[in-house]
Amino acid sequence: MTRMLASVNGPAEADIALAAGADIIDLKDPTRGALGAVATDVIQATVQSVRGRRPVSAVAGDLPMRPDLVAATVRDIAATGVDYVKLGIFPDGDPAACIKELAAIAPHTKLIAVFFADAAPDLSLLPLLRQSGFAGAMIDTRGKSAGRLLDHFDVTRLRGFVVDCRALNMIAGLAGSLEPPDIPRLLVLAPDLLGFRGALCGPGGRTAALDPERVRAVRDLIPLEGLDTTVHEVDYRLLAARGYAPEAPGDDVPVDLVLVDDFILPVFIGAYASERDSPQDVRFAVTASVMRTGRAAEDMRDVFSYDLITDGIRMLVGAGHVALVETLAEQIAATVLGHPRVTKVVVRVQKLQTGSGIVGVEIERTQTAARAAERPLLAEAAPKS
Repeated sequence: MTRMLASVNGPAEADIALAAGADIIDLKDPTRGALGAVATDVIQATVQSVRGRRPVSAVAGDLPMRPDLVAATVRDIAATGVDYVKLGIFPDGDPAACIKELAAIAPHTKLIAVFFADAAPDLSLLPLLRQSGFAGAMIDTRGKSAGRLLDHFDVTRLRGFVVDCRALNMIAGLAGSLEPPDIPRLLVLAPDLLGFRGALCGPGGRTAALDPERVRAVRDLIPLEGLDTTVHEVDYRLLAARGYAPEAPGDDVPVDLVLVDDFILPVFIGAYASERDSPQDVRFAVTASVMRTGRAAEDMRDVFSYDLITDGIRMLVGAGHVALVETLAEQIAATVLGHPRVTKVVVRVQKLQTGSGIVGVEIERTQTAARAAERPLLAEAAPKS
């Protein structure tokens, strides 16, 4: 389950984040950079104000990678009673020595390492973090005017980070000028945390005060733990971008068509040995029939993002060589139909550089047929009585 981390500057903003349902209260001073630290008395006041209703984290500041300074700062912040201390891992200095120095603190305070997608992050340090007792790692952005997280790391690379953290039994978090349209795309990767500041603030960006309505809008896009979609009076507009469906799709369910056309990627594809040596351009077209939410579309809570389709294709292509266009088309169809609101999908995959013109395949698949195909397999797998 992905949790929402809301960055606040003190007790007043913490109250706003709590009222909107944030899962983790994260203390930082946004006027002092990506990991600007707040004073320890403000941290203590916020911990007292939250009163254990949610975990509280605090950043250690933009510290140079000197083991003595890092350890002393982390100890001071840990003494305030926070649940997590976040430490920026910067390429200058000696980050490995700093990580090892914190091994004595890690058993008493949960430590989260923060790498920066726009500052040459050394993700080879992940095993050392685990060995030193760190609870988790995040990828963020350091220069908040230099673009969002997805401008620096694509979904395939971010998925690799999440998978690596999970293999090490560490928390995986993603942040970095995230906006509402990024949320459904990143939820597919199943990170443990999504962190926000700017998207929660009013006019003026991340240094402005938290806006309760914007905090609620972000909260509504992230599934709540223990969500029961069978309860009456569920607001399906809020569930729309989360991938939840109100009921199993039927043939007469009203749908909208979400289109991706002329999407071209370099792909390692083909049955010939020579086609394993270099990628070739492949064009994709996908039409997904998506169940309506019953409300007029006003924001990301009301729509099925086409980015879910293009990101899915990118991750499939990034997984390695595929022998047949038919295989790739089936994989894409299965990925798109994995979203419960999709009732049908048409997928076209075309190789553009064969020397014999443009060749490819187009397939149509439905949820109804997919579920029918699953039933015999489930029956065979059932234990014999």
